[in-house]
Amino acid sequence: MTRPVAVYYRMMQYQPENLALLRAHFDLTEFDDPRRDDDAVLARAEVLFAPLGFRVDAAKMARCPNLRAVVSNTTGIPHIDAREAARRNVAICALHDEQAFLDTITPTAEHTVGLMLAAWRRLPAAHEAAASGRWDRRPWGAPRMFSRMRLGLVGYGRLGRKVGAIAGAMGMQVAFCDPVVPGGVGSLLELARSSDILSIHAPATPENAGLVSRSVMQAMPPGGMLVNTARGELLDVDALVDLLETGHFAAAALDVVDGEYDPDFSAHFASSRLATYARTHDNLVLTPHIGGSTIDAWAETERRVIDKALRIFGSNVA
Repeated sequence: MTRPVAVYYRMMQYQPENLALLRAHFDLTEFDDPRRDDDAVLARAEVLFAPLGFRVDAAKMARCPNLRAVVSNTTGIPHIDAREAARRNVAICALHDEQAFLDTITPTAEHTVGLMLAAWRRLPAAHEAAASGRWDRRPWGAPRMFSRMRLGLVGYGRLGRKVGAIAGAMGMQVAFCDPVVPGGVGSLLELARSSDILSIHAPATPENAGLVSRSVMQAMPPGGMLVNTARGELLDVDALVDLLETGHFAAAALDVVDGEYDPDFSAHFASSRLATYARTHDNLVLTPHIGGSTIDAWAETERRVIDKALRIFGSNVA
């Protein structure tokens, strides 16, 4: 049986067992990233892997006249032109339509709560002090117990619900705002006014850009905290740093930053206002989009989309 022709990019760093599956089931060509594409190879491609940061749009699909599937082990597909794919009868093999499966993938929710604790209790700085020999608890008192605080969830889908359940188990009062989920607070401003911690779990859409704005954050009671493990473009990060500098926020934690999928992002992020603040203050915790980064989650999500692609050609690896 002829194997489907596929193009895979090494920057996606699939787990070894999943790379072995790709090489066994596809006629595979590998490039470092889409900037290394070869038109002759794309002209043959039936399956195209799609790393974040590189658009699979009408122009890219036009370079792949035999394309039947675009593959991305992501829960969102902002980098794939879904309308153009539908027009060309190209399947999108991603996780945006895999809610039952995603309910078993929990690391982002776990990381969100971990970031809350790390920022609120200033754990990275406390560890650094202890490791250097300063064994003194007094400088590290957090303002309040989580069990006396109110958590507001911006978005109440799969991850918002999981974070809310964990927070509820710690004794926190939990409320949410989500325009498509009944039972929540009526407006984002209303949620902000009644939340000591605001945690972002909304989808990244053009309409949601800048959703958590300066006015939303200013509406929160003084001494609170903001956490974002969703998408960087949802948050006005300059306003966030302003509110940290003035003391309106006691702490913040971010796993995502606007522009992070720009291939040259790392080259200039160190000099950004956000990174500069984090280096000089202990109440902002940054992690490099590792919310979903457990090896088992990587392995399972990658395998899931590989299998979805193979089913298009009448095969599977499940």
